[in-house]
Amino acid sequence: MAAASGLLLAASWPANGFPFLIFVAFLPLFFIEEEYTRQKQSDNKIHILGYAFITFFIWNALTTYWILNSTIFGGVMAVVLNSLFMAIVFYVYHLSHRITKNPNGLFILIFYWLAWEYFHLDWDLSWPWLNLGNVFASFPKWVQWYEFTGTFGGSAWVLIINILIFKFLYSFIKKDTFLRPAIANGVVALLLIIIPLITSYSIYKNYSTKKDPVEITVVQPNLDPYSEQYDKSPQEILNHIFTLAEQKSDSTTQYIVCPESAIQERPLYENYINRGKSIQLLKDYMSKKQNKAIIIGASTYYIFDEDEEIPLSARQFNDSQNYYNAYNTAIYLDTEMNMQLYHKSKLTPGVERMPFKSVFKHIENFAIDLGGTVGTLGTDSVRKPFRTFTGDKTGPAICYESIYGDFFAGFVRNGADFMLIITNDGWWGDTPGYKQHMAYASLRAIETRRSIARSANTGISGFINQRGDILKATPYWEEAVISKSINKNDEITFYVRYGDYIGRVGVFGTVMLLLITIAAAITSRNRKIVG
Repeated sequence: MAAASGLLLAASWPANGFPFLIFVAFLPLFFIEEEYTRQKQSDNKIHILGYAFITFFIWNALTTYWILNSTIFGGVMAVVLNSLFMAIVFYVYHLSHRITKNPNGLFILIFYWLAWEYFHLDWDLSWPWLNLGNVFASFPKWVQWYEFTGTFGGSAWVLIINILIFKFLYSFIKKDTFLRPAIANGVVALLLIIIPLITSYSIYKNYSTKKDPVEITVVQPNLDPYSEQYDKSPQEILNHIFTLAEQKSDSTTQYIVCPESAIQERPLYENYINRGKSIQLLKDYMSKKQNKAIIIGASTYYIFDEDEEIPLSARQFNDSQNYYNAYNTAIYLDTEMNMQLYHKSKLTPGVERMPFKSVFKHIENFAIDLGGTVGTLGTDSVRKPFRTFTGDKTGPAICYESIYGDFFAGFVRNGADFMLIITNDGWWGDTPGYKQHMAYASLRAIETRRSIARSANTGISGFINQRGDILKATPYWEEAVISKSINKNDEITFYVRYGDYIGRVGVFGTVMLLLITIAAAITSRNRKIVG
């Protein structure tokens, strides 16, 4: 039964899963938990941790096995640790259910799970790829109401429906005398599936996009990240990108968007950035254009002055006392030679961010080398949209940053009219990984109601409208360049304004429920002592 839950969770997941299965995926695990809760033996409660681990290991392994293509050690650790964390959350819920003896104890899980997903967004081992609300990424018409709730609304939806269906079925299986509550649970579950779907389709149908177009060309150079991207000279790669861009960009094109880490000149110091050969080549290319801007990824470095505060991410030169930061950077350059930089700030654990570096001083030695700068990178403290030559603002999310709803919305809160995603999804091979990553961008479009242009080195490049529809996309592992007009928007959604408020409610509820559980445990223990 534990394996059945894991298989149902995996079968519901993007890119090829059917999300309706998610509404019953937890049922087998719930049946196990309910039986163990009703048993009186105190030594069997730990078994739930094992069963839950089986469920979540199968789910994680079948949906994120593709991480192994880039790093075997990192892939194993991601699957095992994420499965363990989920199992622990479920086990803590089981203890609360058992101690409080609440007949509606399953609803405790909603708060614990939402709190876990919220916590998982912002710590050194952050990996929210399997947050439950992401399950509908390939079906954006189902969740247009994410503009109000974000993916946390989807997570709560999934858990509530599973709980109600379980309570409905369990009453019939146990042949309860009073079936009216069971029937009520079934009816409510059905309504809570139908009403949000109808609401979403209505929002989708009636959503009106204001016509305020920008013309964008997206380049997919299709360089093998394990060889070509780092074996070829930075000048060769740039010339290749320029050649591709010329195939589709014309006098109407305003923005040319190129992928993450396209510029690999080493070292490219921001202190003297105009001296870089790649930057000179970029400026030479743009000087021949009119009314255009290029956005392109690069690996850059910054040398700290002696009087500057040295961050934890800084590294010391081998031959001097000076420190520097390494960055995964998005560069904006327009035909007026205005240049702006944004540094990736949601870093990939184990590759760009070594966990618990403040505690484990030598953990940098275990960083996973994927060809770029290895070890903990520097970050920006705010989401800085690029102010363009037209007066517009665009947010340049880099790769992993597009998984984080509230983080992504930060660009919009700071004025972004449309969004860009630059990424390199070639590390994972032809697996669900790059498809899931592309699908998740549709959720960001719905949450923020911002059109998105996405440039991948390889993977899927394309355009997404404000309703989350993928308007145009490139094939996988093919050199490509595409152009399209997308619309700007300056309206702020409820979700952008308030962020992951449902996650914060989950944290508050979890604290209250844990206190209640502790109080109940103390009371129960005192009664046993008195007795």
